[in-house]
Amino acid sequence: MEKWKSILPGLIVTAIIGALAILIHPIIPIKLGSIIVSLLLAIIIGNIVKLPSNTDLGIKFSSSTLLELSIIFLAFGISYSEIAKLGSNSFIGISVVIILLLITTYFLAKYFKCPSNTGFLVGFGTTICGSAAIAALTPSLKDSKKEDVAIALAVVNLLGTIGMVLMPAVLQNFELNNAQSALLIGGGLHSVGNVAGAAFAMGPEIGEAALTVKLSRVALLTPALIFFNLLVNRGEGNWTQRLKLPWYIIAFIGITIFNSVMAIPVNWIKILENLGHYILTLAMAGIGLQVSFKKLLRAGKRGIRFGVAIFAVQILLLIGLIQLI
Repeated sequence: MEKWKSILPGLIVTAIIGALAILIHPIIPIKLGSIIVSLLLAIIIGNIVKLPSNTDLGIKFSSSTLLELSIIFLAFGISYSEIAKLGSNSFIGISVVIILLLITTYFLAKYFKCPSNTGFLVGFGTTICGSAAIAALTPSLKDSKKEDVAIALAVVNLLGTIGMVLMPAVLQNFELNNAQSALLIGGGLHSVGNVAGAAFAMGPEIGEAALTVKLSRVALLTPALIFFNLLVNRGEGNWTQRLKLPWYIIAFIGITIFNSVMAIPVNWIKILENLGHYILTLAMAGIGLQVSFKKLLRAGKRGIRFGVAIFAVQILLLIGLIQLI
């Protein structure tokens, strides 16, 4: 009971910011989700207002425990049935692209000298599904700073939005069939919203095919988390220690498997997925309140350069896949 009393003040602060983000994000001219709006609001508030010290524990609870909890609920939105829709050749190709992109992320982040875990988070978000992938990876990386998460979310959402606007215009200048255009958009853009916006602008057939490709990438979040954790932690301890996954990833894996083999009512899945989204919005408020403007600006330039580089590598790999298929 005492623990909850100490957490409550900070939890109320993050809940207010999260609720405000949910209320105002639909009326913002630039299409930003409540997760990003919550993060941005919290960064502004955290750098302008000096919050009472009794809010510290609740803010840290929001940015850590709530972040992990949100990932568990978001797992209900993932089903491996999307892989079956894609077809074996395309699935194998997308899987290879993801593996190569994660390996490239690991080495390229070191080459760009990205601060702390910024490069890893940007690369993982680019590879899989944007904000949700960044949130899923964050708790399992050692020494992650709040600035890393803020930069990664900002970079991935910025480049995803730019890509959503530019890709339809660019692709129309090339002689690509619907399947090829769908593979480039669904395999290259960062979030489901980015893919839907770009692909349906080119027509319903491309839209539906691109979403199938994108959702298959989302379905590969679990194996990608395991693979990238092994890659980042290689050389640290024995195989048993490296394969030891955080509790929330184990729960995440269990739920995605259960959701793929059991017929859970669609309305239940939607409720649980939305709950995860709301909890993640609160978690982003907790992260944002701990971010320093100075550190964010200092580290942000390298994060953007790295984001552009890894996005370019992703598109090149997909072009190569189109040539092979």
